[in-house]
Amino acid sequence: MPIDAICLQAVVHELEPQLVGMRVDKIQQPAKDQIVLLLRGKRVLLNAGAGAPRIQLTEIVRDNPAEPPMFCMLLRKHLAGARITAVSQPPLERLVRLELDASDELGRMGRRSLVLEAMGRWSNLILLDEEGRVIDCLRRVDAEMSARRQVLPGLYYEPPASVGRLPVTEETEAGFRERFAGAPAEKTVDAFLLDQYFGLSPLMARELAYRAAGDVDCRLFELAGPEGLWRELEAFIGRIRENRFTPVCLLREGKPLDFACVPVGQYGGGVETVEYETFSGMLDAFYAARERAERTKQRGADLLRAANNARDRLRRKLALQEKEYAATQERDKLRIWGDLITANLYRMERGTARLECENYYEDNAPVAIPLDPLLTPQQNAAKYYKRYTKAKTAEKYLRELMAAARRDLEYLESVLAEIAQAETEQDFNDIRGELREGGFLKKQGKKEPKRASGPREFRTSSGLRVLVGRSNRQNDRLTLKDADRRDIWLHTQKIHGSHVILRTEGRPPAEADIVEAAKLAAWFSQARESGNVPVDYTEVRNVKKPAGGRPGMVVYSTYRTVNVTPEEALVRRLEQRRQRS
Repeated sequence: MPIDAICLQAVVHELEPQLVGMRVDKIQQPAKDQIVLLLRGKRVLLNAGAGAPRIQLTEIVRDNPAEPPMFCMLLRKHLAGARITAVSQPPLERLVRLELDASDELGRMGRRSLVLEAMGRWSNLILLDEEGRVIDCLRRVDAEMSARRQVLPGLYYEPPASVGRLPVTEETEAGFRERFAGAPAEKTVDAFLLDQYFGLSPLMARELAYRAAGDVDCRLFELAGPEGLWRELEAFIGRIRENRFTPVCLLREGKPLDFACVPVGQYGGGVETVEYETFSGMLDAFYAARERAERTKQRGADLLRAANNARDRLRRKLALQEKEYAATQERDKLRIWGDLITANLYRMERGTARLECENYYEDNAPVAIPLDPLLTPQQNAAKYYKRYTKAKTAEKYLRELMAAARRDLEYLESVLAEIAQAETEQDFNDIRGELREGGFLKKQGKKEPKRASGPREFRTSSGLRVLVGRSNRQNDRLTLKDADRRDIWLHTQKIHGSHVILRTEGRPPAEADIVEAAKLAAWFSQARESGNVPVDYTEVRNVKKPAGGRPGMVVYSTYRTVNVTPEEALVRRLEQRRQRS
């Protein structure tokens, strides 16, 4: 959900004391709608994407493109080394303004403003000079796009126009009673609140209805009067004025559903409510999975299409091969028919279309054998013997072809799992190269520039390193080349996933270390959303590459199995331990 104005106020109230006075060391643009300001020990994310506009501190390290976009270069020119002097939000507007003291190429000090408009599909990020003119923006808005408000370099910046409704924080009891009395009685409480007041989100309007009447669909005529609704609205206004907020995330079946700045009770036991220490931590947790899915959709669209098409072709090919193979299992009938024709040559004449005789292989049961009237009886017999020999030979080759097709299908399923978990641009490039080497993508004439890509790295609670492969080729390299023979190798049992290496430093690991590494193996697999996932583990010395095996395919022996449930919170904690070490 796009962040509402009240949640944005809570975030700004949290960020202001942490950001004011901080110096901008670096500027990155990991995605077309995202800017990251690197301060001393802090990362400020400004997201102007339509589905997730927001400002926050973030712990997530995002991958950056090899070549920074033009807007990123512009921000570096104007804001690198600048110091943040103010972080502000107009009352109940979905707009945040960062004021910065910056110096130009000649060392002259000046003022710059970075404005985030967090307004759904109209979101934007705009850089202003000290006179309030637009230097540039993420999305230029010309007269064809909007006749009322243009956002273009050189124009003076004008904030979005007010919607005309009363800001909810300016309401009084007398004004509320007047509005309540003049509203249609059949209107729902949440619709009444949204029609009358500026700054309320649909979630908060439903929550106020629930608190006042115990039902989110309650209508005005069902209320005993305006007193109960005003009491809840007044308490909510007091929270806003005093900045008394609580970051809460709502989960349904373990997946993020929504977030709010106050506790939410309207869903009852249908959702789980998780409180966070900070709004930034809550936003990281809420948007992490969504951003991962969007990255897969945007960057990995060609890979998904190629892998899915190759998998579908293989499935069709395998179905035909299985049909042909089933036909070869009836070949004995062809040999028998050839034998019966040979045994009854004395009864046959050329031009006969059918031979009716006794089948001495089945207690002389009568049988009718089709014949080609254009062939002699000897030629008909030879034809059935030839078809029998061909079917016998085909059985062997079809068995080999089907085995190869099944291996390729299993491999493509593993590639699809990799694409779903890919996080960085280099992850997608590695998978793309892997598909090209396997013949599933066309090879390009020019070589693509390669960047060093390492496995994901974590630290267990006791400090042992855990390495997780990002692609099939990296899985091979990690397991078969980089890992020590005494390290522990882990993989989900009969489920596609990453190879995981627990670095033991030559000592037997504790059971807790193995369990944490197993939970990482379960998380980075197709069983991420499952519980009680079986994970096999053994020493690396027991893992081998089968002859002719596709990337990532291994066989192993002398293993043990542990059942674990993937935990995202544990994954993030072990990742943060690695970053601090």
